[in-house]
Amino acid sequence: MGNRGMEDLIPLVNKLQDAFSSIGQACNLDLPQIAVVGGQSAGKSSVLENFVGRDFLPRGSGIVTRRPLVLQLISANAEWAEFLHCKGKKFTEFDEVRQEIESETDRITGANKGISPVPINLRVYSPHVLNLTLIDLPGITKVPVGDQPVDIEQQIRDMIMQFISRESCLILAVTPANTDLANSDALKLAKEVDPQGLRTIGVITKLDLMDEGTDARDILENKLLPLRRGYIGVVNRSQKDIDGKKDIKMALEAERKFFLSHPSYRHMAEKMGTPRLQKVLNQQLTNHIRDTLPAFRSKLQSQLLALDKEAEEYRGYRPDDPSRKTKQLLQMVQQFSVDFEKRIEGSGDQVDTVELSGGAKINRIFHERFPFELVKMECDEKEMRREISYAIKNIHGIRTGLFTPDMAFEAIVKKQIVKLKEPCIKCVDMVIQELINTVRQCSNKLECFPMLREETERIVTSHIRDRESRAKDQVLLLIDVQLSYINTNHEDFIGFANAQQRSSQTNKSQSSAGNQVIRKGWLTINNISIIKGGAKEYWFVLTAESLSWFKDDEEKEKKYMLPLDNLKVRDVEKSFMSSKHIFSIFNTESRNVYKDNRTLELACDSQDDVDSWKSSLLRAGVYPEKTTTVESESSTTSENFSMDPQLERKVETIRNLVDSYMAIVNKCIRDLMPKTIMHLMINNVKDFINAELLAQLYSAGDQSALMDESQEQAQRRDEVLRTHHALKEALAIIGDISTSTITTPLPPPVDSSWVGGAGGRRSPPPSPTAPRRMSSGQRPAPRGAPPPPNRPGPLGPFNNSADSPQAPSRPNRAPPSIPSRRPPPSPTRQAPP
Repeated sequence: MGNRGMEDLIPLVNKLQDAFSSIGQACNLDLPQIAVVGGQSAGKSSVLENFVGRDFLPRGSGIVTRRPLVLQLISANAEWAEFLHCKGKKFTEFDEVRQEIESETDRITGANKGISPVPINLRVYSPHVLNLTLIDLPGITKVPVGDQPVDIEQQIRDMIMQFISRESCLILAVTPANTDLANSDALKLAKEVDPQGLRTIGVITKLDLMDEGTDARDILENKLLPLRRGYIGVVNRSQKDIDGKKDIKMALEAERKFFLSHPSYRHMAEKMGTPRLQKVLNQQLTNHIRDTLPAFRSKLQSQLLALDKEAEEYRGYRPDDPSRKTKQLLQMVQQFSVDFEKRIEGSGDQVDTVELSGGAKINRIFHERFPFELVKMECDEKEMRREISYAIKNIHGIRTGLFTPDMAFEAIVKKQIVKLKEPCIKCVDMVIQELINTVRQCSNKLECFPMLREETERIVTSHIRDRESRAKDQVLLLIDVQLSYINTNHEDFIGFANAQQRSSQTNKSQSSAGNQVIRKGWLTINNISIIKGGAKEYWFVLTAESLSWFKDDEEKEKKYMLPLDNLKVRDVEKSFMSSKHIFSIFNTESRNVYKDNRTLELACDSQDDVDSWKSSLLRAGVYPEKTTTVESESSTTSENFSMDPQLERKVETIRNLVDSYMAIVNKCIRDLMPKTIMHLMINNVKDFINAELLAQLYSAGDQSALMDESQEQAQRRDEVLRTHHALKEALAIIGDISTSTITTPLPPPVDSSWVGGAGGRRSPPPSPTAPRRMSSGQRPAPRGAPPPPNRPGPLGPFNNSADSPQAPSRPNRAPPSIPSRRPPPSPTRQAPP
């Protein structure tokens, strides 16, 4: 079966199977293997026990195999078994092997007949086996037993599909001969994942239990429902033989006598039986490994390259070396400082393409969220005019004033300036939270050392909290400075003389900015009824006067244009079933906003997008809804304005003056807030990390305790080094094998003259002088006549198509079911060679 290098392939895969099972998913490779699939009582366990020559698998009612059993057969001079979960312990008594399988199964699944996809790895050394690796999967069942869940059938099916769906997995489909092959659960599952039958090997069991006068000859000759790799028949021990402790060697001898003596099978006896099946599986698994070698080697190389750098760091690692701990502490703190600065200042080598973080998010807070909070503090026009009129009346008292009092202007301005404290403090809080999040993200690289990570986060977070109080004091000081002196001589202040002309100028500026585009982007209209198509996504364009949406971003097909007059924004609670964040636009005069809808619900993918759109709507004059009751609004409506024309002129003048001065204050605050926070907090924290963090860590306690690595890190280091070594060794062996066997073709997996081809290789044509068996009533075809066409069978793709070079010749008749009755063979019938 090839050279010595090829014989080493299966032990190599066994070694990799053990290594990768022990390290979990650290090396996710599809190792070539054979999965044994079949229904309950199909004889899977008996086939495996015949391979080993020992009784070692659990037996009983219901599902016996409740966890995948990775069985590795290794040819050796002595006989013993080993489990991966019991390293170093040799089992020489196979009754103990059975007990260990049962106890290990119960440990994971419990004693209630449940199943688990976690495999049990069993390695059997014996002089009676060939190198082979098989995975015994739970038998396909239909009805739950005992405390099994009602969906036990689906659970078993999912587990089986998890293994046989891999292209590197050969499928050993076990079907009893006393059932209809067209209803085989094993072949049905195999057909789903291997429609061409390239990876499926058929095994027919219980040939000795067929009804008298019936046989499975058509199946074994690969004429009924043919497979590329053909079928092999075996005869297992009966339940009476098992209960009577019949020796497996005697059972194998009885199997051989059965095939030699049975009139329907004796001409193919050398191609049937458990020893033949074991040899064929050994050959086909070896050939399959060779066929998948290029892709398998590339996966090994990619895994090795991914682990090279990490393994180099771990090589020569000494956990208790004090110099190593000191050096690593310095490196970790330096790396933490560099990562923090890159996240704040921005960098090209650490780009997050999923969401904003660090400096980008703080920039958004400064220039989108903070202005949004400032605008939210502005009261609406009616409320402002009412406050101004009350201020003027209260200043004049019992007298009727002739002039506009400047004290009313100063009182209203100071009240508006005090309102700025809340958004300013909220801006500091948002920056603080983002700094703390950035510290946590940067400390993820310290997770190998839990004490160091915890201490670093504590020290830096404490410093941030200390700077928080100072930054807030400074921000409040800025507001107090603005309150201390109202500078009416500011160059941008309009003054009393120009206040009367403010209204006309404002109207002109608004009309000129009507077509100015404020924002564009995709939004989903959420409150479209299901009858009309449900929620849809449109391209929205916001200007100073309207909100329009189009079919797409080419802006050719306009769906609707909504004027912004009398509109406001309110938040909508996120629904349980929706992943989007929603806000709505409504009309203050209770009119329909969009067609028959009183509100227009718009949905975004994130809360940040919602806040950004609300900020843009504020710039367009669409304000958030005030949390006031209807009764309070109606009770003050009659007192909003006075009918005195002189008072109205005074209110208009003060209103324009307040607008002018608050624009100056807002401009100043929006400019100074980022600078203040940047100086007192962000830059200070960066300097602290660069200059003080290391000293703080040294003064915190025992430095060696800080550098104690976590248990997970120690396991990770061992796994990486072990996997790296296994990958290098595997690549070395695969490299030798691939160069020495690439030009050495192996024989077909099943050398059967009735199979058109196996494993993708064309079989040699039969000799023209060889006798050919014909069914009853079939006449020889004239010389030169074309062969009869193939008819599709019940399993469809498993039948070889007419254009396939491996398609076997078949009589043009309907396929019989099993068991099929056939007359006894004629004494003068000549068997094929």
